[in-house]
Amino acid sequence: MSQDRFQLIHRAPNSKARAGLLQTAHGAIETPIFMPVGTAATVKAVHQKELQEEVKAQIILSNTYHLHLRPGSELIRLAGGLHQFMSWPMPILTDSGGYQVFSLSERRKIKEEGVTFYSHIDGSRQFFSPESVVDIQRNLGSDFMMALDECPPFPCEQKYAEKSMQLTHRWIQRGQNHFQSTSSIHGHEQIFVPICQGSVYPDLRIKSAEFISQYDKPVYAIGGLSVGEPENVLYEMVNLETDVLPETGARYLMGVGTPANLLECIDRGIDMFDCVLPSRNARHGIIYTTEGIIHIRNAKWKEDFSPIDRGLTTNTSVQMSKAYLRHLFHSKEILGAQIATLQNLGFYLWLVKEARRHIIDGSFSSWKTKMIEVISLKR
Repeated sequence: MSQDRFQLIHRAPNSKARAGLLQTAHGAIETPIFMPVGTAATVKAVHQKELQEEVKAQIILSNTYHLHLRPGSELIRLAGGLHQFMSWPMPILTDSGGYQVFSLSERRKIKEEGVTFYSHIDGSRQFFSPESVVDIQRNLGSDFMMALDECPPFPCEQKYAEKSMQLTHRWIQRGQNHFQSTSSIHGHEQIFVPICQGSVYPDLRIKSAEFISQYDKPVYAIGGLSVGEPENVLYEMVNLETDVLPETGARYLMGVGTPANLLECIDRGIDMFDCVLPSRNARHGIIYTTEGIIHIRNAKWKEDFSPIDRGLTTNTSVQMSKAYLRHLFHSKEILGAQIATLQNLGFYLWLVKEARRHIIDGSFSSWKTKMIEVISLKR
């Protein structure tokens, strides 16, 4: 399957950076790619039309945990699946909910069969198993469904990390078996994605990457990182795992990260990313631009009538002035969050598109070094 769905277009010289093409039932995805997070079937503050036309999103992520609790996967199945329910015609990846469940450390219990937890909405008792999250994601009809995994905390002892990793491996196999024994509800192909774990222990990370490499998949995921470990450790673990994971599949680093994180991890062979950071920070007035990071509430922007981002000319919604955006935030106008989110997501999609262009023309390494300096500036 991997050879049919993921095509490696180009490798950058003196780097592990790759440009690829990932085929799905709802369209092709050019990699490297960033997926805006639409947790509850919506990217906060952004209309679907704007995601397509302004942000240029090729794929978005939604979350099984949240959609299962509200409005319920059965309702979404009745609506014709998540694409129909939210009027999004392009690819969707759904996270299995493992990270959300395991972050409820006081409200869940892990067993071999699965995990029991209590809803953060109404306190109701819930249960996820490797099989049930496949069934839920069959109802949702996402293009990519993630395996149920356990995301260990950082820091944790190696003994715990190994036990957790082995449980994840058994859950992946159960999920894969159930996936193979079921079929799509909404008439299009879905892809089951296995996940590496192992905390920050190199031997476990290598072992986990070797384990999931046995599956012939168009996408392999790396989970359990960006949970508090130092950045140099994040990069070390990524580098180890991309050395092991098959080149015939896209590598998806879950929950990462800053613009600099994206470029450093593309350099280490990652193809796909998601993170709430650009949209969450946008709502707090932290704006990512091609000229650096802006805290738009600061007084220095009060009389700055220049565009929010002079370099992001394709995104017409954010060619308003910094002074105007600052006014919207200080006036607590909803439009401020909308414009800021469009800017941040548009910037992230621009960044990975530029990375792809420089991978293909052979200048990625020199461009990356200069770009990290520019986009990390605090203005």
